Amino acid sequence: MKIHEYQAKEILRRFNVATPKGAVAFSVEEAVQVAQNIGGNVWVVKAQIHAGGRGKGGGVKIAKSIDEVRNLASQMLGMKLVTHQTGPEGKIVKRLLIEEGISIAKELYVGITLDRARSRNVVMASTEGGVEIEKVAAETPELIFKEYVDPLIGFSDFQARKLAFALKLEGDALKNGVRFLTALYKAYDEMDASLAEINPLVITTDGKVLALDAKMNFDDNALFRHPDVVAMRDLDEEEPLEIEASKYNLNYIKLDGNVGCMVNGAGLAMATMDIIKLAGGEPANFLDVGGGANPETVENGFKIILADKNVKAVLINIFGGIVRCDRVATGVVEAAKKVNVTVPIVVRLAGTNAEEAAVILNNSGLNFSVAQSLQEAAQKVTQAIK
Repeated sequence: MKIHEYQAKEILRRFNVATPKGAVAFSVEEAVQVAQNIGGNVWVVKAQIHAGGRGKGGGVKIAKSIDEVRNLASQMLGMKLVTHQTGPEGKIVKRLLIEEGISIAKELYVGITLDRARSRNVVMASTEGGVEIEKVAAETPELIFKEYVDPLIGFSDFQARKLAFALKLEGDALKNGVRFLTALYKAYDEMDASLAEINPLVITTDGKVLALDAKMNFDDNALFRHPDVVAMRDLDEEEPLEIEASKYNLNYIKLDGNVGCMVNGAGLAMATMDIIKLAGGEPANFLDVGGGANPETVENGFKIILADKNVKAVLINIFGGIVRCDRVATGVVEAAKKVNVTVPIVVRLAGTNAEEAAVILNNSGLNFSVAQSLQEAAQKVTQAIK
């Protein structure tokens, strides 16, 4: 689950992670009021959407008067903000973060996530703040410093100091940097985050260390422990079909292709998408219906897949291990009749009672194309579109 920058900073402040003064505004007048409450003579007006690259897209502006705050807020609220992460469709800005202006001496990068290869959290730091970390990793990987965290010990003070030295911090900035890194890891760990990224982490001219930007993602499986985080969910920022799928406990992610996929098991779903690509097709979605696929699950999966107008054919690939293939076949037939499917459907069922399932599909009176292998299924579904 993702949250907005201002929400991430609210959480970070609970753990004494230093951030600039600021607050969210949902209207022009609220933006003006926040700026007046902050005081000073320079403010930053930041569009709040779930995407990076906001500055390049015109979503981050400096205001040097209250009138400028008012004008910028008027321009940003309701605008369609397009960044490299939103795609050409962009996102509508519905809220702003108004913050105090900061005198910046240096921009750095800090991020924490799980390194799955090592089964440990990793704290990353780089002197290349304000730049996408993917670009740094590709062009100058030697500028990314990493500390892996032993889950039995936690993030140690010496690791924080090691990263602070790697960032060339000195004096007050060094002390504040160590304190910042320790507090950030505590927030990441206790909130069951899957990502905490500060880009840029800034050193001010008076030695303060602040999270100028903040991004936090959370492990969905741990959200039951954090109702306060669940309350921060912004459905306007999520794909409507993914929201609908979550109501039925379906694991669905919308993609840009035209072959709808319904599969049981995440690994098999990934393999199915790969073989569709190899056959010359483009997957329209990732959809894992889970191990216990039943008629209701299949019907809901159909509805969600076909709600995507780009879908020109559907590939159903089910391995009958926990679930019997004949039950899935019955569900497919019932769902196809209810949903009024008008695109070609290719079905590949393997495993328990696969032969009985083929009989059910062939005797259904519906126009299914039954495949014996995954390769055959991928070829049939791409041919059906062509």
